[in-house]
Amino acid sequence: MKQIIFILLTYSSIIYAQGAKEIMRAAEELIKSKSSYAEISMTIIKTDWTRTIGMKSWALEPDYALFYITEPARDKGTVTLKRKKEVWNWIPAAQKVIKIPPSMMLQSWMGSDFNNDDLVKESSVVNDYEHTVIGEENFNGYLCYKIESIPKPEAGVVWGKLYSWITKKEKMQLKVEFYDEDDFLIKTYLGSEIKEMGGRVIPTHWEMIPVDRPGEKTTFDYHKIKFNIDTREEFFSERNMKRVR
Repeated sequence: MKQIIFILLTYSSIIYAQGAKEIMRAAEELIKSKSSYAEISMTIIKTDWTRTIGMKSWALEPDYALFYITEPARDKGTVTLKRKKEVWNWIPAAQKVIKIPPSMMLQSWMGSDFNNDDLVKESSVVNDYEHTVIGEENFNGYLCYKIESIPKPEAGVVWGKLYSWITKKEKMQLKVEFYDEDDFLIKTYLGSEIKEMGGRVIPTHWEMIPVDRPGEKTTFDYHKIKFNIDTREEFFSERNMKRVR
């Protein structure tokens, strides 16, 4: 009898883990598609200054992404390009294309609380972590799965652990906590302002809040998004970095 109970418990835990991965995948697919175009504003809030950056973004998942800065005027035309695991910046003032080495993937992007890896999605949370549903909680009026994500031993990822709150019905990711390898909370992501955009109901306002800098955060606001646009790999080229508008 004990053997049967052990087998049943083991089987149940495997099914539960598989379910957690599918929930994470559904949440990712809600805000992503094979290809997309978006118009976004990013606001960087510090204790003594605030700065807003407008941008356009194109993506061809999972390997290609391009971000074009539209404002402020001093940064207009700056482009970040990802092709598979390689990333470049086009700096129009210097007329230079600069390749970002792997050692700089964790550096701040445009002075924000997002780093290069956050923006270009070099790592895959769905595939690089083992996921477990550890409970259910209400968050901002939504009943959510609470999922713990632990990196796989072979995964080259930054975080030691993640906790995600994903709505049970819509599969919207409303909150993520990022922990380092010593189990310290480093930053928190929050998604809100739920709206229909691009034919989907999604969070259109994001916040990334660093724990060690009270009063500071970076926000993302989506103003327009189109899913499954007509684009090809050739669009995501160093040459096109200098021509895209």
